Amino acid sequence: MASDFHEVLFPLDVSLRAGGGPQRLTEIVTLASGREHRNGRWADSRRRYDAGFGMRGLDALHSVLAFFEERRGRLYGFRFRDRVDGRSGPPGRAVGPLDQPLGLGDGATASFPLVKTYGGGFAPYRRRIAKPVAGSVRVAVGGSEVAPDAFGCDPATGLVTFAAGHLPPAGAAVTAGFAFDVPVRFDTDDLIIDLAAFAAGEIPKVPLVEIVP
Repeated sequence: MASDFHEVLFPLDVSLRAGGGPQRLTEIVTLASGREHRNGRWADSRRRYDAGFGMRGLDALHSVLAFFEERRGRLYGFRFRDRVDGRSGPPGRAVGPLDQPLGLGDGATASFPLVKTYGGGFAPYRRRIAKPVAGSVRVAVGGSEVAPDAFGCDPATGLVTFAAGHLPPAGAAVTAGFAFDVPVRFDTDDLIIDLAAFAAGEIPKVPLVEIVP
């Protein structure tokens, strides 16, 4: 992803008013008996957004146009801030080091990828988080928060790496809290803007699609 991805955030004032959410691909076969057979074709969900909902005024329109041109349409990916799902815990709660389980220490493993778990009663889904917000990551080992100098987190990959002498001991739960962006790209090479329609209240379509790590 590195060579075709720009570590830059989509205009924040537009993204916070955008619409969208996760998408799944489920294949459903109806049998002769009327019963169904369902098969999930994707292991991971994929988010889609329409940033057109967030555009209010010509300044926002111009910033998105410039951003689109610099990304060369669909060519380069970028960061997008999802207002509903952009942190390890609920939207209204501060990030805490116990928010999400990352794994168990074994005394030798130094690196743990950030993940966010959805659900827990039947079939929890673990989502890989590859674009944490720099400086937002808090980590705990065995329930106790570790000092910031005991670990590092790469904001371009979401990999937490413990410093020498601070590796989690065997059996110790490693948890983390963080804010994060979604890696996305434009899902069109044509950005069609009609100023007459825009002035009349019609928003342009600005489709974005998640780049699954």
